[in-house]
Amino acid sequence: MILPRQVGQVLRGEEPGPVHLVPPDPAATSTTVADADATAAGALLDLIREIELLIETLSATPVPELRSGGLGVREAKRLSKLTGIDEQRLGLILELSAAAGLIASGMPDPEPQDAGGPYWTPTVAADRFLETPSAARWHLLATTWLDLPSRPGLIGNRGPDGKPYAALSDSLYSTAAPLDRRLLLELLAELPPGAGVDTRHASQALIWRRPRWAARLQPEPVGHLLDEAQALGLIGRGALSTPARVLLQAGEDAAVEAMNKVLPAPIDYFLVQADLTVVVPGPLQRELADELAAVATVESAGAAMVYRVAEQSIRHALDTGRTAGALHAFFERHSKTPVPQGLTYLINDVARRHGQLRVGMASSFLRCEDPSLLAHAVAAPALEPLEVRLLAPTVAVSQAPIAELLAALRQAGFAPAAEDSAGAIVDLRRRGARVPAPAHRRTARALPRPSVDTLASVVAMLRRVDSANPFAGVRLDPAVAMALLQQAAVEHKDVVIGYVDAAGVATQRVVRPLMVNGGQLMAWDPTQGRPREFAVHRVTSVMSADAG
Repeated sequence: MILPRQVGQVLRGEEPGPVHLVPPDPAATSTTVADADATAAGALLDLIREIELLIETLSATPVPELRSGGLGVREAKRLSKLTGIDEQRLGLILELSAAAGLIASGMPDPEPQDAGGPYWTPTVAADRFLETPSAARWHLLATTWLDLPSRPGLIGNRGPDGKPYAALSDSLYSTAAPLDRRLLLELLAELPPGAGVDTRHASQALIWRRPRWAARLQPEPVGHLLDEAQALGLIGRGALSTPARVLLQAGEDAAVEAMNKVLPAPIDYFLVQADLTVVVPGPLQRELADELAAVATVESAGAAMVYRVAEQSIRHALDTGRTAGALHAFFERHSKTPVPQGLTYLINDVARRHGQLRVGMASSFLRCEDPSLLAHAVAAPALEPLEVRLLAPTVAVSQAPIAELLAALRQAGFAPAAEDSAGAIVDLRRRGARVPAPAHRRTARALPRPSVDTLASVVAMLRRVDSANPFAGVRLDPAVAMALLQQAAVEHKDVVIGYVDAAGVATQRVVRPLMVNGGQLMAWDPTQGRPREFAVHRVTSVMSADAG
């Protein structure tokens, strides 16, 4: 017995499609416009902070690109650990950053020591992004997401071939993704302000509107779209935010102005606690945030961020040339609460010990006003491979680079400082790696309305395909498809293949097969100007491109 298709869909947990003539009501929740906007603004601030963290991390340690493109599972896990961002969310951030031109694959400058191929690295456009106001950043990210021809929600899942979907790879590519996003936002825009949706109600309403897109509008992919829109500040508590509504109806200036009204104004103060934590009850001014990040580390992120001041963070601030007096003045000027004595004592204690050892270049030199401390440092086991030798009771030299000497001294438990020829403390941190911004980004654009001549040409092509392929409408056996593709590869001929992608979208593509191996077709794709992989079991038809 063969069950009806709708029964099979229900058994698989899918929405069976329209069953009523009346459209289902997508509204599932209700909130105030102010609450929706506040939630959206908070989500946007979190996203911007995570993108800044990603840029900073990739600037210090570029990540190698896979030969097949994208980011490997191991590299993605390591990057998730370094940034503290969940892998699924990190995938969305990577896709957005790459599509917006903030990161790109290439050889960074300076090159990594083990340079062996292209690396994912921030572009020079990332520096402009970091200096851009938050509302303008939101507009860039939101419009990038709307036109993003990929499905970040698939990252981490496994495809039909058993392989996981990798971030920044072609396996996520989907020309239909922008259509689904706009369809969802248009549905939300038709609801009264404050009315929200959930995954199930939104999926039902979308499938009723587009029954033939039902495979792409099931609860799981719609849930991914809702999560992404929430992360971008387009949705708050399931309802469309005011800036998103303006973005769909007006131009860039109006949308940016609407987001400016929603975002909390930057503040110029923080609260220093007795346990040496610093509570920031809102977004800090850019310059103040940079100053605080130099002397404290983030302990918890969110609407109210918490930083912690410790000996290591103070030493880092002193390494960059700041003085104890400057740090005292910084906290006294910007803290709304009295500066605790513990913080004052800690800064003075670290500053008193910091810089007693001075490192310069001889290749490098080491000097100290205390002869016994210098002798103790030179005799440390960690400095033995560097061949440090005393020139005088207060001066020693080494042939090792200054960075290696500093690292060895710190490993031995000392707190050295680097100085220039004038004796002033200098910051020797490496400049962040950068690659040129891509000349253009791959985006999905709405197709123009076809003319009568164009439609006539399409009909003629369809008729030619039907006459050349007697098996039209019949799914091709994978063994037959493999044989036809191997023959085309040997003869170096272009073929038209019917192909169903991971989202269930059927398309026809003109490709030139290069190699068929292990159930995978490697073919030259003239639309992208590079080779691409296709799963043979997804190929529904094969015919010569010259058939006619």
